[in-house]
Amino acid sequence: MGFDFDLIVIGAGSGGVRSARIAAGYGKKVAIFEGSDVGGTCVIRGCVPKKLLVYAAGFVKTFKSAQAFGWDIDDASFNWQNLIANKDAEINRLNKIYLSLLSNSGVELIQHHATIVDNHTVVAANKNYSAKRILIATGSTPFFPEIDGIEHAVSSNEALSLNSLPEEMTIMGAGYIAVEFACIFNALGVKVNLVYRGDKILRGFDNDVRNFAEESYIKNGINVILNSNIIEIKPNHEKFDLVLDSDISLKNQEVVLCATGRIANTYNLGLENIQVKLKYNGQVDVDAEQNCGPRSIFAVGDVCNNDNLTPVAIKEGHLLMDRWYGNGNSYIEYDYLPSTVFSQPEIASCGYTEEQAEEHFGALQIFTSKFRAMKYAMTDIQDQTFMKLIVQKETDLVVGCHIVGADAGEMIQGFAVAIKQGITKSKLNQCIGIHPTSAEELVTMN
Repeated sequence: MGFDFDLIVIGAGSGGVRSARIAAGYGKKVAIFEGSDVGGTCVIRGCVPKKLLVYAAGFVKTFKSAQAFGWDIDDASFNWQNLIANKDAEINRLNKIYLSLLSNSGVELIQHHATIVDNHTVVAANKNYSAKRILIATGSTPFFPEIDGIEHAVSSNEALSLNSLPEEMTIMGAGYIAVEFACIFNALGVKVNLVYRGDKILRGFDNDVRNFAEESYIKNGINVILNSNIIEIKPNHEKFDLVLDSDISLKNQEVVLCATGRIANTYNLGLENIQVKLKYNGQVDVDAEQNCGPRSIFAVGDVCNNDNLTPVAIKEGHLLMDRWYGNGNSYIEYDYLPSTVFSQPEIASCGYTEEQAEEHFGALQIFTSKFRAMKYAMTDIQDQTFMKLIVQKETDLVVGCHIVGADAGEMIQGFAVAIKQGITKSKLNQCIGIHPTSAEELVTMN
């Protein structure tokens, strides 16, 4: 058959753009469809803008501790509108870079939403386009539970661009997105309520990490409300009263942020027109070749992956194109993926939690340390750092590393490389620590 393109990519986020560029680099004719801004969740409405707000919130502790180091910053003030304007300018800059990357790679960008018609065809703006292969890279989107008044809540998308900084807000959920925004707004002076249905925040993380993080958030002033569900959001003039299924009352909330998870972004994608396999949670079900049923339909990234991480989507797409067009034979490995929650304090993890490790590796040795980082030694800030290593007793292999504290994300990357390569605790002990740093604690724990 004669096709319009060798490859059609639906979704111009990190995974889709990388896939399109690599395929075009192999001389293939590629089109990428995007109904919104190029860059996807991470660049436009996720990791990048959120991290910029995290940096802004981090200055609070910097200013608070500056005087102990000889700095006079009594006239420091904060302007939310300036932050948002500068953030928007940076996102626009990155969007232009992504547009240039596609253009310079020879990828045809079609800025319309695409719907799959059949195994080789999509329709966009009432025009059909065909390709030998179609790659779904539409990512994920915020999930809203079905409760009365949920239309009054905002998602993480809107939270990045609020018109003004509220005095008080409530966040629904207690996963990584919820706690990151709770810490951002709390640091910037907002009274934050964090409402979660369970009895402990950050489900899926190591229990010691969960306990330490929750204690830290509470000490920093976040009102953590557990074992509670918001069952109604009632407008009250320009504010909102929240009805909970517990005996707690939350009135006059200026913002209600729903951060109860994300779901695969498959709306109006046309999956009903092809025999694509779906998981129980609505994600596209793929095999090791990223194939999702029809021989011509594939998917990468958050739309099909439980590891909702930008580098995972990029790696999946890149390696897939290498295998198709460059005689590659490499596959992504999902074990020992490092990740970071950019809360205050940061949470960084690589490998197994203690609970998971007990099931996979049997007898364990657990090493923990809790200390006050040197950067706060001369200040009134009492924040502590928590570190944990999980070691399989039989082999001495380090199978889990968890850090809660300042710069945790920067620390975990190097140790993740070592863990991925199979480092043992004995080898870790032989490493010389850099003194004085917090990271040296990971090579001296006993």
